[in-house]
Amino acid sequence: RFSNCPDFLYLGRGINYPIALEGALKLKEISYIHAEGYPAGEMKHGPIALIDEQMPVVAIAPRDAVFEKMLGNMQEAKARGGSVIALTTQGDRTIQSILDAKRDYIIQVPPSPELLTPIVMVLPLQLLAYDIAVRRGCDVDQPRNLAKSVTVE
Repeated sequence: RFSNCPDFLYLGRGINYPIALEGALKLKEISYIHAEGYPAGEMKHGPIALIDEQMPVVAIAPRDAVFEKMLGNMQEAKARGGSVIALTTQGDRTIQSILDAKRDYIIQVPPSPELLTPIVMVLPLQLLAYDIAVRRGCDVDQPRNLAKSVTVE
């Protein structure tokens, strides 16, 4: 369903913000879809204006100290018509109460120590990018215009 969306917004807070950036980068690299990684606390300063039915929001929302704030971000995306793909800690039921089972998705990851959460969260984002790219007919083994290494002169 998401393979035809022209844009994606990835949101993360704290140590999961770089994971939002990585998720957006992977989607861009292998599926050629415009994707932005953004700090969730800054959502109201720009990207919120872009959220609509055509722009899914990927919310990295483990059960941690900023979980409640991520719930607020998801509710704001929903209020603007956006679909939410929520990555959360396995067993959490709170997110289910704010999402629509017909439009939104929940990806659950195993509980982990807080500092290891980014490692656990990045894997489903890579698989999401892979799945979308395959559905779009992209060659995931040889993405266009990517170099295998960077040369510094």
